[in-house]
Amino acid sequence: MSNATQSALRGSPREPGNQRAAFGGIEKSAVRTTADRPDFTAIQQSAEFRSLRRRLKWFVFPATAFFLIWYMSYVVAAAYFPEELARTVYGEVNVGLLLGIGQFVTTVGLTTLYVRFARRHIDPRVDEIREQAGEFDR
Repeated sequence: MSNATQSALRGSPREPGNQRAAFGGIEKSAVRTTADRPDFTAIQQSAEFRSLRRRLKWFVFPATAFFLIWYMSYVVAAAYFPEELARTVYGEVNVGLLLGIGQFVTTVGLTTLYVRFARRHIDPRVDEIREQAGEFDR
């Protein structure tokens, strides 16, 4: 890194008497002052936030458990029952191939369900909490 780059990153002027140049001509900091920030501790302790977290857990934990059990059973079947997975279903397609493709289908399906769940149930409540905290009052 050159001295000019290091000086710019440190924010110190290169030559005495030069004024410090702001990045891209921006003179004002984008960081909000502490007084403008929401009280995150109060938000976290609010009934609305706890309810939101509980609602999210009721979806995430069962979905995660389902997928992990489904994935591990596929791995165990591949390790201990290869002859069953090698059983032909149609032409060159066997049970193992169908279960492997099922892993991808399950991943896409769970992702779709989560996105739908978040849009309908989580995002509107997050917006309410942000509004109550004054975050949208700009």
